[in-house]
Amino acid sequence: MHHSLTILGSGYTAKFLLPLAQQRYTHVFATSRDPDRRLTYLSLAQRIRFDLTQPETWQAIPASSDVLWCFPATPIELVQQFADATSLRTRRLVVLGSTSAYDVCASAEYPPPWIDETAPVDLTKPRVQGEELLRTSYEAIVLRVAGIYGPGRNPVEWIRTGRVNCSHKYVNLIHIEDLVSSCLAALMHAEPGGIYNISDGHPRTWMEIGTMVEQRWNIRSTDSRDTDSPGKRVSNKRMCELLTLQGIGLRHRDLFETLELMQRSSLNEATPSR
Repeated sequence: MHHSLTILGSGYTAKFLLPLAQQRYTHVFATSRDPDRRLTYLSLAQRIRFDLTQPETWQAIPASSDVLWCFPATPIELVQQFADATSLRTRRLVVLGSTSAYDVCASAEYPPPWIDETAPVDLTKPRVQGEELLRTSYEAIVLRVAGIYGPGRNPVEWIRTGRVNCSHKYVNLIHIEDLVSSCLAALMHAEPGGIYNISDGHPRTWMEIGTMVEQRWNIRSTDSRDTDSPGKRVSNKRMCELLTLQGIGLRHRDLFETLELMQRSSLNEATPSR
């Protein structure tokens, strides 16, 4: 087992990551700006108060711990100061970014071309600037994560509530279980300074998803007026190679099959037992 892991920014991903991380690390810590209110599911010894904007909290990060950075790496000045103050260059560091980092110009090509980790990124975005600083100067491993779904984050509900509408725009998704497996695989096996796209490898249009949801559960989405953006199709080849090093593979390759399971689970939870 590795010695210790500190999760910076403990939200949705951290809750699913912690049980698996505790099987691989002797000690796992999680941070929050308000740990006693937001991290009640952890023991007091695992909770750390941390706020990037408050340098007096930086010293609470355990020395030599591996680090998983789960919030946007901004502002860049504080990111650099924190990285220097806590010697991030000497640690195993994984940063969760977003596939929105890719600078994809409007194109008449449809479906849009596949994007891998060599594609250019939009360095006008503060978050991307911070991620690239950590990657190039501190050897951080950057995971560019697609849209996350799973328990409590159900695309069927996104359509039901009008959060998304049907369009021919492509969307890339990743189930939370595959995301946390990828985080651990990166901490154990990824190349320092490497980039990995985290996606199920099967981009679909919102029109496809909306049609399936309407056919199976009679939930209809309104059509979107957004006809300009074709979206992206993100390759996950490097991610799959990384998972292989961990001795595992993707658990949720088929979005529609997983949505069926999620809907069935929700129905079972809503039905009182006799």
